[in-house]
Amino acid sequence: MLQSFFGLLKIGCLALFCANAAYADETSAAYAGELGPETNLPMPRFVSLKAAEGNARRGPSLSQRIDWVFKRRNMPLQVVAEYGHWRRVIDREGLGGWVHYAMLSGSRTVIIGQDLLVLRARPDTTASENAVIEAGVIARLGACDADWCRLTAGGYKGWAQKSELWGVMPDELRD
Repeated sequence: MLQSFFGLLKIGCLALFCANAAYADETSAAYAGELGPETNLPMPRFVSLKAAEGNARRGPSLSQRIDWVFKRRNMPLQVVAEYGHWRRVIDREGLGGWVHYAMLSGSRTVIIGQDLLVLRARPDTTASENAVIEAGVIARLGACDADWCRLTAGGYKGWAQKSELWGVMPDELRD
């Protein structure tokens, strides 16, 4: 009886190890610019936090320890791996963990990286200024060309240089 118990324990531990190895493999594969195994969407990609607060866990399960808590609604996050209903996300500082997909939105936002970033009327450094935005502000992302993105923040709209934003890929084009 005791022998069969330890045999079951070994099988259970092996199954847990295999599950952890499976999502670890998917995490490393995600950095290769492939498609996500669950959503078939590009990896990595940007999303935003749907709620005012979201837990980032050590692994893709509610039983996993909470390593980090995101506390800003609409915060842009980068999805770097998928496993079932879970997405491994990181913020602009590279911190994060596994978040349930229901906490994430496909609405795109960016964080302003430069202090006193000028929003311009057109995607041109000589265009008139519409507004000046402080570093750390979260803005809604609109159209992007090779170097500029259209943003909306605090009731203001305008174009900003893409290099000053976190939440958009450098080569990303949006209509």
